Amino acid sequence: MLQNIRDNSKGIVAKIIVGLIAVTFALFGVESLVSLTAGSNAPATVNGEEISERDVLQGADLQRRQLLTQMGENADPTLLDDNLIRKAVLEGLIEQEILRQSALSQDMTISDQQLDQLIVSTSDFQVNGQFDRQQYEAVLRNAGFSPLLYKELLLKDKLIEQERAGYLLSAFTTDEEAEQVVALDRQTRDFAVITLSAEAYKAQQNISADDINAYYQDNKSDFMTEEQVIIEYLLLNKQDLRAGIEVDEAELQSQFDQRLAAFQAQEEREISHILVELGDDESTAEAKANDLYAQLQAGADFADLARAESDDPGSADAGGDLGVYFQGMIPGAFDDTVNELGEGELSAPVRTDFGYHLVKVNKISNSEPPSFDSLKAQLVDEQLANKVESLYVEKLEQLADLTFSAGDLLEPSDELKLEIMTAPAFGRNGGSDELTSNQRVLRQAFDQELIQDGINSTPIELDSGRAMVLRVKEHIRPRQLAEDEVAEVIRARLIEQGASDALQADIDSELAGLRSGAERSSIQGSDWVVADQVNRASNEQLPQIVQQVFKMPQPADNAATYSSIDLLGGDKAIIALTKVNNADMQVLTTEERAAMRAMLAQRLGQFDYKALLKARQAVAEIERL
Repeated sequence: MLQNIRDNSKGIVAKIIVGLIAVTFALFGVESLVSLTAGSNAPATVNGEEISERDVLQGADLQRRQLLTQMGENADPTLLDDNLIRKAVLEGLIEQEILRQSALSQDMTISDQQLDQLIVSTSDFQVNGQFDRQQYEAVLRNAGFSPLLYKELLLKDKLIEQERAGYLLSAFTTDEEAEQVVALDRQTRDFAVITLSAEAYKAQQNISADDINAYYQDNKSDFMTEEQVIIEYLLLNKQDLRAGIEVDEAELQSQFDQRLAAFQAQEEREISHILVELGDDESTAEAKANDLYAQLQAGADFADLARAESDDPGSADAGGDLGVYFQGMIPGAFDDTVNELGEGELSAPVRTDFGYHLVKVNKISNSEPPSFDSLKAQLVDEQLANKVESLYVEKLEQLADLTFSAGDLLEPSDELKLEIMTAPAFGRNGGSDELTSNQRVLRQAFDQELIQDGINSTPIELDSGRAMVLRVKEHIRPRQLAEDEVAEVIRARLIEQGASDALQADIDSELAGLRSGAERSSIQGSDWVVADQVNRASNEQLPQIVQQVFKMPQPADNAATYSSIDLLGGDKAIIALTKVNNADMQVLTTEERAAMRAMLAQRLGQFDYKALLKARQAVAEIERL
């Protein structure tokens, strides 16, 4: 079961990372699972607070995994620049620490009870709508967190979010500002456009042999063959080793015995609650909670009362059902009360930071130890994985030792039973397959020592399950291409350049005449196309034409304004803006005005918050190693 949860939670992990790690402060430093020395060698400090090397490593790992997830199934880790990732992560951690300190300076705080409630109500930690501790731990384990470290991460995120929300929610805009933005947004424009095709001008170009020769002589350096290599290599694949490994039944039993010895039965309580929020008047909330308690004692149905009266939107519709509760999940009075109640018992009102709770324990049970059959498939996978990993590491060491001392790949091939394979020639930009386009392979293949001395490379890790050693079989040096080999390429270049120059000359000439008052007329067989009442979001015109139209100044004295624009494929267009149509603001409804004010206020709040960050950065004492 746990393995299934782990396998299916990869997408959830990505969502948690994206959801919790805001765009501005992308990665939070938390304790790494990697064991490091405890010495103070912090890569940065912010106002005396250290950002540790462990923070950076953990953040870089999260960023790397997120990028690989976005790249899809065929993601190539070698495309990621670890130095760039590390630098970006460090800057993000510095920014995050500045914002955290800013929030603390404003007395922002989040209680443990609030954090626990956030965790319990997170849908990614739930199964069938209820919090599930196994799902919770499996998701965190896949993300590289323990519950404690995840809670620290969540605390930082919510502290910063508090201050950010304060800026976003307190910003405002006036009716006049909102109307001005709406007027610009709803403005339409009338214009005419004529498109001149580059193909028509290309047909007019006459390129002679002398033109080609002159271009070739002036640009010989552009016409060199690519430097290439042909490599031969040995590939060690972890998956190939798995077939030769047998499962040891005695070892399986030993694995199971260890699991059983480590198993701890845990009391599980299925509970429901009714929440009465404190509101502005705590005495009123307390009185309501006592009244509901009296109704329950008089025989009222708990679920019906929860649906009608509970202020917890996450559980009210389910009759107050909170699912399985484990001791310590929500420390404090709530936890004490739950663990004091027997099965079927109801508590008196319990006060927490959220309000008054009426808690009912529906069922108490103890988790059962797993059976050998239920764990066998998982134990087999673990045993095979461990043995394959050990064998892979052993073979990789042998590969490194043998290829280091060998003058070729023959002896290592015989010893390790690996086939010597050859890749077709490729250049510094890589070949057409996954292996020869791998950046690590490219660096080794074009290493001057390997080329000049004919030695074997060190093992190259392609991914977590594959490694290879290569040697350069043949080095193909660049050579000058003859004129006749590149004549057609040169001809195409000259035709394109000549067509572009001729087209631009006609555009400039036509614009000069139009701006002097000449009538619009056909050009090279192309006609003007009129478009009226075009708005900014129009998809009936090319996007770049619409963008240019709304950049142009308004016509004055009934005279059109003119502009030209380059289009894709070398085409060009002339635009005549004839009229600007302003929106009728009288038809703007009250709801539309309010929505626009809210949107503008949110944007202003974002600008204010960015200004706060810049101000904090300006005065912060930041030291980088």
